[in-house]
Amino acid sequence: QTDAVPSLASHIKHGLGIVNPNCVAYDVLFGCPGWILGVTQADAFIKAGLSKKILVIGTETLSRVIDHYDRDSMIFSDGAGATVVEARTGDENTEGIIASSMQSHCGDELKYITMGKSYLPDADPSVRYIKMKGRKVYEYAIKNVPLAMKACLDGCGIHVTAVKKFFLHQANEKMDEGFIRNLFKLYGIKEVPPHVMPMSIHKLGNSSVATIPTLLDLVKRGVLDNHDLQKGDIILFASVGAGMNINAICYRI
Repeated sequence: QTDAVPSLASHIKHGLGIVNPNCVAYDVLFGCPGWILGVTQADAFIKAGLSKKILVIGTETLSRVIDHYDRDSMIFSDGAGATVVEARTGDENTEGIIASSMQSHCGDELKYITMGKSYLPDADPSVRYIKMKGRKVYEYAIKNVPLAMKACLDGCGIHVTAVKKFFLHQANEKMDEGFIRNLFKLYGIKEVPPHVMPMSIHKLGNSSVATIPTLLDLVKRGVLDNHDLQKGDIILFASVGAGMNINAICYRI
């Protein structure tokens, strides 16, 4: 079902025909927040002078590990999104990553999203499928994701009302709406402004690590109504996934 060796990044480098050994290919295993972590690492490598241009890909084929006898499987999908992060000269405060935050909760949360056997009684017990304790995940995420988002904004001194768009992991629309409501409540704001949260789950489903880069692409191409981006806009990325892991990035276009 899975193909972990060689790494997917190594396969991609080979497929692109890149022969330079100084182009290092490696996978990031961080659940659904993996793309945000990859972008955060790329930013750190560049600021440390270790790299000038980095390709960060969020890709997942959940069709390999979904249990068709599990009602949660209907929301999962396959997807891929690619991003180039590169160094630019000039005022470092004008664009790029402004701040980031990340957390890992690995107590009882470790068992919220796991690999398990099919719900079909006659299925081969050695074949494992992705399993999720939906209520536990929801309760954990609705509490902790808004806090991580606020920690990110606090890290750069930006108020929530200065953020034009919130790009959230596309796992559950009602949960994402709860993230935004609770985030604004942390600032004492009861009403969330309209059109601040683009969504794609109704079209693309939950493709795990690929949801945010593909959502960003839709907005940048003007595919989603009432959603666009202009130079100078401040946006916030946030995700939550198996581990349990949470992260967020504040970014200026």
